[in-house]
Amino acid sequence: MRHTILVVEDDHGLRDVLVRGLRDEGFATLTAQDGAAALRLAQDAVDAVVLDVGLPDADGRDVCQAMRANGFQAPVLFLTAHHRLTDRLGGFSAGGDDYLPKPFHLAELAARLRAALKRAGRAAPARAGDLTLDPARFAAGVAGCEVALTPTEFRLLAALMAVQGTIVGRRELVRAGWPEGAHVSDNTLDQYLSRLRRKLRRLGSDLTIHTSRGIGHRLA
Repeated sequence: MRHTILVVEDDHGLRDVLVRGLRDEGFATLTAQDGAAALRLAQDAVDAVVLDVGLPDADGRDVCQAMRANGFQAPVLFLTAHHRLTDRLGGFSAGGDDYLPKPFHLAELAARLRAALKRAGRAAPARAGDLTLDPARFAAGVAGCEVALTPTEFRLLAALMAVQGTIVGRRELVRAGWPEGAHVSDNTLDQYLSRLRRKLRRLGSDLTIHTSRGIGHRLA
């Protein structure tokens, strides 16, 4: 299967390099040079997005949030000239799946995209208790009610559902929710778990996420 990647980059030269490199790696590509065009194109059949943080009309993280709000669930990989931990965490909080600082090698970009696409395509447990997951829609549901999940929320909930009632260690949850090498603080993980608890309450699920302090978390 040939995946289509939306490349959102305002630098014409870099955008051409990315397109040529991704096509050489076997991907099809669409391009946009600003956030407005990216939002329009993300409604098409796009399998992943390479999104520059510094766009002329918007912060790429805001664009990603808008994509997620519109129901776009494919992987988003940020490109940025910034290397600070706070910048990376901001990208994940905005709904991004990976973060690659400039300069970078095209081979690494292609490898990260393949890994993100593989994670997105993994089958998730269909049911735990009264709770169901829809991998195609990135949604959780109870008795016909449904809430949308971000990709990270989806992966965390899937990991907990896979072993319902069993404690999952915090490091294992981080590995399930974020790409390898991501620097995820305890506070970031806690924030995501709190959001999931609120969404489960909104659904009226019999299940919630319990904390075993110093050990991990379980869905029960």
